[in-house]
Order: sequence, then structure tokens, then C-alpha cells
Amino acid sequence: MQLKVGDMVVHPVYGIGHVVKIEEKQFSEIGALLYYCVTLPKSTVWIPVEATQTTIGLRPVTAKSDLDYYRDLLRGRPSPLQEDTKQRHLELASRLNQGSFQVMCEVVRDLTAWGWQKPLGRTDIVTLKKTEESLYREWATADGVSVAEAIEEVKSLLQTTQQAFLG
Repeated sequence: MQLKVGDMVVHPVYGIGHVVKIEEKQFSEIGALLYYCVTLPKSTVWIPVEATQTTIGLRPVTAKSDLDYYRDLLRGRPSPLQEDTKQRHLELASRLNQGSFQVMCEVVRDLTAWGWQKPLGRTDIVTLKKTEESLYREWATADGVSVAEAIEEVKSLLQTTQQAFLG
């Protein structure tokens, strides 16, 4: 994956940013390497071009044209989660480490549905809230709408799911 100046990107730790330049820098004895300069709301990070997707998890923001797929995914049947709390958290953390928009949608859908049937534990709530925040920000960026509008749409899609699968 080759990013270019002007691309909106998602960093797994820092969130949504903007590639402002690609520059050769020497930060260690290894020698000069090419880096993406990514500006974020509160900082700037330099990401080695060679390490973007595989080790860092930097990826382009989801395309607006892909949102219909994710709308269907959020309206789809929730996947069952592990009954055992520890196993559930390990599974969700492993899935979220993939850093994909699809996984964020699935985790939000599945944990939300879990909460319809059983009270969410503290770790479930933290995982859900953190994943929702990332999902809402990227959805808003991809769709060119406010975060509030993204929240409203995602919640509406999940409500449709609840009505379809729980009656």
C-alpha cells in the first residue's frame, strides 16, 4: 500500500490523520529512510513508509463508497461472543488488533447485541465505548458528515438490527 500526500489515514493509536509530506529522515544509526509525516489533531507523527500496514497498522480511511457494505454489516446478524469473560475479552482484543474498519463495525454490533441480552461488564463497556468512538470518527470522516450525524446513523442501524433479531 502506497499512501500519498493528501491522503486521510487511520493510525491505530492516534486515530485519524492527514499525510502532509513524504520525506527522507535519519532518526537512528540505520540510515536515512522514507517517512510519512502524518498530522493528527494533537500531534504529528513520522511513520516509516516500509512499516505502515504490517507493523504500524497505518491505513487509508475507509472509502465513502464502502459505507453501504458496512451499513449492511451493522444491520446483519450479530456473531455470538464467548460466554467466558476472559476469553471474550481476549478474542475481542485480538480482533481489534487487526485495526480494520470492518472489525470495528463487527465488534460494535456484536458487543451492542450482547448488551441487549445481558448486562455488559466493565471491560465490555470500555471496549465498546472506545471502539464506538473510533468507528464514529472514521465513519464521519469517510461520509463527510459530523460525528454527531455518524453516531445517529450507526445507532439507527443497530436499532434496526435489534428489532430484526430480537423482535
